[in-house]
Amino acid sequence: MAVLAIAGVTGSFMMTMVIPLQPQLPVLLDASAGDTAWIVTVTLLVSAIVTPIAGKLGDMYGKRLMILVLLGLVLMGSVIAALATTLGPVLFARALQGAGLAVIPLGVSILRDILPTRELGAATALVTASVGLGSSLAQPISAFLAEHVGWHAIFWVGAALAAVCFLLVRLTVPVRTRRSGGRFDFAGAVGLALGLTGVLLAVSRGNEWGWLSPSIAIPLVGGILALLLWGWFELRRANPLVDLRVTARRPVLLTNVASIGMGFSMFAGNIIFPRLLQQPEGAGGLGLSLFEASLIMMPSGFFAVGTSFVAGRFERTIGPKRLLLAGAAVVGGSYLTATFLQLSVWHVCVLNIGAAIGAGFAFAAMPALINRSVPASQTGAANGLNALMRSLGTSSAAAVLAAVLSANTLIYGQLVVPSADAYHAAILIVIGVAALSAVLAGFIPRTRPIPDEPLAAPESIV
Repeated sequence: MAVLAIAGVTGSFMMTMVIPLQPQLPVLLDASAGDTAWIVTVTLLVSAIVTPIAGKLGDMYGKRLMILVLLGLVLMGSVIAALATTLGPVLFARALQGAGLAVIPLGVSILRDILPTRELGAATALVTASVGLGSSLAQPISAFLAEHVGWHAIFWVGAALAAVCFLLVRLTVPVRTRRSGGRFDFAGAVGLALGLTGVLLAVSRGNEWGWLSPSIAIPLVGGILALLLWGWFELRRANPLVDLRVTARRPVLLTNVASIGMGFSMFAGNIIFPRLLQQPEGAGGLGLSLFEASLIMMPSGFFAVGTSFVAGRFERTIGPKRLLLAGAAVVGGSYLTATFLQLSVWHVCVLNIGAAIGAGFAFAAMPALINRSVPASQTGAANGLNALMRSLGTSSAAAVLAAVLSANTLIYGQLVVPSADAYHAAILIVIGVAALSAVLAGFIPRTRPIPDEPLAAPESIV
């Protein structure tokens, strides 16, 4: 449990480690701001594509083996970035690091294979909470290293984390997990990759390129068409990459749709609060430095992990459906409280912790709902798809809230910053999305857990 949680922290650390560097990247890499923005975008794209594919491969050939492969890619990417001085190698390295987030759904699937039912809820909650902790730790660590040591040190820390996790997984995670076997659906993987690339590219770059520009319309429409053709193709495959008939079951479908909303709500704090904390006081902000703001945001990650132990007990007593509903209500309530306050630094810290606690409840409930609704031989693919839905939510949050905050601005000296009305509108959107997630959770039907199949023979590959 501990090792899989650490691996999850490492994967989420890689996703946000470069955010403090973004303003400096054009100078550091001698490239334009538009080109260096791909350093974040490429990691998002690769993560979304790799996660469901790695889940399916884990079901077929071994989840532990796939985690080791993913951590190996992250380690390779971290070393390449640590040695790079130009944009091209850094982009390639960040693409490799994007594979790291896929270890979390694979870890959740391993837990179902090796733990008794009474321990599964708390363990699942702990591993899923690692997303928040890794993100919370990445920004202050990266900001401190960039300021006092140098930007390459950030990637050396990432390499050290990946190497330690690789060894820990190799030494401690059991080899014997369920495997379905079969032939991998390469055509399905290519179709899914093309469709997701088009849609996520449009969502992530829409604000910069213009939502009505051909640069956005072409990949968006093309991505949607590719996903529709992919779905038609997958329904006719004997061993598809994603079993759409299983994902169309009402409990799985509603959980996945609610996951988009919870991913949106969870990531919203990373868009709204850092801007407010760093905005000059004369412009209605709180006037903190990047490092100070990241320290204010950091406690939420620890509370998310702490919540996992309580969430596991709640999942057993009240059930995952009610736990998801409660989590969405706590997130929405935290942002609703913000609308009645003149926000100060400690208000932001406390409200962000409240949202993290609610997200911890919700993120513990979603894998539990998925696991009890799909056969054990498909948990890797099913949890990978659920993680993809959460990624769609976070991508949408970044695009939608950035657009809202940019739509109503004021000029302060040479700075253009969001107005108070822009922050208020963004918070109201988060409240609405969290409320919709709660409504969807309420419609998830109660299901009896699907019995687990016997374990496969021990793996001989690793």
